[in-house]
Amino acid sequence: MSHLIELQKSIEPYKKVLRNHPINSYIISHEHLSVFMQHHIFAVWDFMSLVKKLQVELTSVDSLWFPKGSGETRYLINEIVLGEESDIDPNGGYISHFDLYLRAMDELAIMVPPALSTFKQFKSVEEFLIALPSIDLPQSIKDFLTFTFSSILNGKIEEISAIFTFGREDLIPEMFQLILNQLRVQSPDKIKTLTYYLERHIEVDGGHHSALATSMVSQLCQDDPKAWARATQAAINSLEARIKLWDGIVNAKM
Repeated sequence: MSHLIELQKSIEPYKKVLRNHPINSYIISHEHLSVFMQHHIFAVWDFMSLVKKLQVELTSVDSLWFPKGSGETRYLINEIVLGEESDIDPNGGYISHFDLYLRAMDELAIMVPPALSTFKQFKSVEEFLIALPSIDLPQSIKDFLTFTFSSILNGKIEEISAIFTFGREDLIPEMFQLILNQLRVQSPDKIKTLTYYLERHIEVDGGHHSALATSMVSQLCQDDPKAWARATQAAINSLEARIKLWDGIVNAKM
């Protein structure tokens, strides 16, 4: 537990920067919301890639199945995958959070960046990282994606878990609550799907998933000081990447 407390102390200054970032008062018009969502959709997408990487590494996904890792760790990641990949939609069906976000963009008549559809052509993380510099995207998005997928490709499992937990799951609910408060005042009738998406993240990630993810990091690091040091630095790097992405949104031309 002391290792976890030290990690949380180490990342607190970066979380404070995010809590006080101009992004929290940025959305004052539909144009601002469009810029935000056209940037943030890439964070929603690469988040799912982090989830799947963890599932691949921590569970058996081969056709010839054998148990892999501890049962508790398998439960933790499979529970998170279930909620992220097939959550309940507003009509009682099932949908991934990524598809729900796309539905919200469509409802708001916000164009999905064309680059996102081109990603489907890549067959590996290596191929994607090689092509990324030449893809037509703001540099802040490229840098954000480069950090994520370089970590997926080269990072140790405790580093990837820390990026997922402290740069994403642990951060999202607090950020989304601020955005939701703004949107409810500005145009409540036009943001039903987006409101539902944000509320689901606040409800699920703010409690259950955050606790599961934190437990996963602790199980992976155990009492290994070097593993905790790697996890701490990865969490810091992830928060720095998020700060730069937010900077890119606030400074984007409309």
